Amino acid sequence: MDVSADIVIDLLLGGSLVGILYLIAAVGAVRAFRVRGPRAPSSPHAPPVTILKPVCGDEPGLYENLRSFCEQDYPTVQVVFGARHSGDSALPVVRRLMRDLPDADLSVVVAGGTRGANQKVGNLANMMSVVRHDVLVIADSDMRVRPDYLTAVVSPLGDPRVGLVTCLYVGRPVRGLWAALGAMSINYGFVPLVLVGRLIGAMEGCFGATIVLRREVLDRIGGFAPFSNQLADDFALGEAVRALGWRAELSRYVVDNLVSESEFRQLLQHELRWARTIRAITPFGYACSVITLPLGLSLLAVALSWGSAEAVTVFLIAYICRLILVRVIERTFGLDAESSWWVPVRDLLSLVVFAVSFCGKKVVWRDRELRTGSDGRLFAGRSSR
Repeated sequence: MDVSADIVIDLLLGGSLVGILYLIAAVGAVRAFRVRGPRAPSSPHAPPVTILKPVCGDEPGLYENLRSFCEQDYPTVQVVFGARHSGDSALPVVRRLMRDLPDADLSVVVAGGTRGANQKVGNLANMMSVVRHDVLVIADSDMRVRPDYLTAVVSPLGDPRVGLVTCLYVGRPVRGLWAALGAMSINYGFVPLVLVGRLIGAMEGCFGATIVLRREVLDRIGGFAPFSNQLADDFALGEAVRALGWRAELSRYVVDNLVSESEFRQLLQHELRWARTIRAITPFGYACSVITLPLGLSLLAVALSWGSAEAVTVFLIAYICRLILVRVIERTFGLDAESSWWVPVRDLLSLVVFAVSFCGKKVVWRDRELRTGSDGRLFAGRSSR
């Protein structure tokens, strides 16, 4: 074996050892997080709320997802749906929901006059024309919640120092292998990374699963307009709120994200969009995040060293630590147990996505091809269809 191969193997093993320490820290961070279980509404802080639900196309489980936000154990709720054009395939689902829940305060805004490459943000800006309440809840269309959701996520705003509330989310696969692998990426990659960052004070995330803020706060940061060309609009919004001195609160409530990718191409496009988004907004942090994949790194070391005892030992330690973390996550968040054999497959796929994310700036989002700039800004491309 030549010297260059030895160096690569040593780097892989060194990264794996650091990654094993990360896995141990992640077990502690997950165990320290207390998930809020179902409970009756009891918070004294329950101001009227408007939920903003931008939609773009039909997707598996869309009706059930949207309905879960409309059936809340909460005093006063307005739900506003928004689409960019009258032919959007999500609109028949929205209208069916409005027929099925005639007593709910539901409305829909259809307007195509949006500025900027981020059409979701443009959609949100258009929806503000019918908003009636001062507390806003923004949530992506692929999220599903329980009836106690609003009570949990709105109550922290009773503290005037809190400017924004956000939520973790876990992946719930709809059906099939690719959806299951996508959910594993969320549950065993994203979730522990966020909780470790939170534990050490290195990550103040804001996630599209849920963003809760007062209208006054939104007005102070300039409304939605400053984020109209941001790929990571949720992250940028959170940064803007914190920059004005307010605190962003991570709720103990965990939202379900319905993962519905039915083929490898869809899964790869989705995960590359995530990866290139993070790389654009925090390039150094993203490069360092490879250490969160010690199972994949050590498996590569095993292959390159032709199964050396040292590499195999590191791989086995990483595998055991990874499985412990997976089981702790499953117990903490009430997830179905995954087969142990799929864990290294998922980590190898994550390593592939990590490597490919450096090979371009194109992302595909809701069938639109876009490019990311070095600062996370979006540039319009074309439809991928």
